[in-house]
Amino acid sequence: MNIAMIGSGYVGLVSGSCFAEFGVNVTCIDIDQTKIDSLNRGEIPIYEPGLSDLVAKNVKEGRLHFSTQFQEPVSKADLVFIGVGTPSRRGDGFADLKYVYAAAKEIAKYLNGYTVIVDKSTVPVGTARNVERIIQEENPEADFDMASNPEFLREGAALSDFMRPDRVVLGVESDRAEALLRELYRPINLIEAPILVTGLESAELIKYASNAFLATKISFINEISTLCEAVGADVHAVAKGMGLDGRIGRKFLHAGPGYGGSCFPKDTQALARIAQENGVSCRIVEAVIEVNAAQKARMIKKIRSAIGGSEAGKTIAVLGLTFKPETDDMRDAPSLSILPALIEKGAIIKAHDPEGIEEARRQLPDNVQYFDDVMSTVDGADAIVLMTEWNAYRAMKLTDIKQKMSGNVFIDLRNVYEKEQMQKAGFEYCCVGRGQELKIS
Repeated sequence: MNIAMIGSGYVGLVSGSCFAEFGVNVTCIDIDQTKIDSLNRGEIPIYEPGLSDLVAKNVKEGRLHFSTQFQEPVSKADLVFIGVGTPSRRGDGFADLKYVYAAAKEIAKYLNGYTVIVDKSTVPVGTARNVERIIQEENPEADFDMASNPEFLREGAALSDFMRPDRVVLGVESDRAEALLRELYRPINLIEAPILVTGLESAELIKYASNAFLATKISFINEISTLCEAVGADVHAVAKGMGLDGRIGRKFLHAGPGYGGSCFPKDTQALARIAQENGVSCRIVEAVIEVNAAQKARMIKKIRSAIGGSEAGKTIAVLGLTFKPETDDMRDAPSLSILPALIEKGAIIKAHDPEGIEEARRQLPDNVQYFDDVMSTVDGADAIVLMTEWNAYRAMKLTDIKQKMSGNVFIDLRNVYEKEQMQKAGFEYCCVGRGQELKIS
């Protein structure tokens, strides 16, 4: 079986590498010559645990290839996956589909024999129909079927999510397309992962609905954390008590500075926009978006309050910049909202992140100072803000950290540490939703 994967970004590279691991011949195609040259040199443009080794293995074994050319890979392909970016469109938050439709036009030129065209990108309902129409207009003789196969990959755990998924969703309209996709996913079926077959529109909506629901859980527990601070409750205990109910579950009930990344911000905005365009109210999703923005703003107030009411002239050591651990992704990370606001009011920011510094340099203000190790970052700091819960920050030698600082304030936006532990080490400790703090207006 031959696959052409259009797009060699996060979705395309992870999916293509995993399909190659299934024993399929995969060519990842990208119009970015620099990216393809890097991949052919064995340089991986994103950080994802295990991905570099998986790519190297399948390239060596001759199953994974990288190219800027469409013609040969597409003409030989049994399945062509579209895995290009769908960023939020400026102004209205709708998914920008120009890369998807450009890929469809290019694919249409080179189809040869029966082929299944598969949307792998996260796309609004109706996109598969539009891709189908474009291909038919560009190549009326093409023998193909459309399918939708949304991805459910968590950054930092993408390989395990792909190889051992909660479910595989196949949106199809023909038995031929379903049979070919089932054959592709046969290794997944052997481990008894559920395969759900739906229509095109349902498959497209499942992805958005899933991410919006998870984002809802995050925004919900963040609102509860504010209430916990007001009434003296502990959000850890509240979340645990909720999560033990099997109908609710424990995952995504972790208070913090708000969600970010490549999926939740973009997908909640897009889902709200889809509802508006179809004359449907989507008030819960709209509220989730508002709560998330408010939570990031509340974290700025929390930091300001913890360091005495003003950040002017204060040196703040920030540990973690990416939106979550085990990724170098800075898209919509809370740090992008919080740090510029602190800098604007006169804060001096010293920052560390195990993988995200290179990307942070492109997105944060130029006057942020970056360091390669934690001890250099906290040296002379008035306060520490733990922004992202990397494992490297979970077992720090707190007494050594305290000795390097000028001040003693530790602001834990991820609730990694316990109050008693931090006080014993000599810190004034501030966290999220654990009852011991003053109400922040």
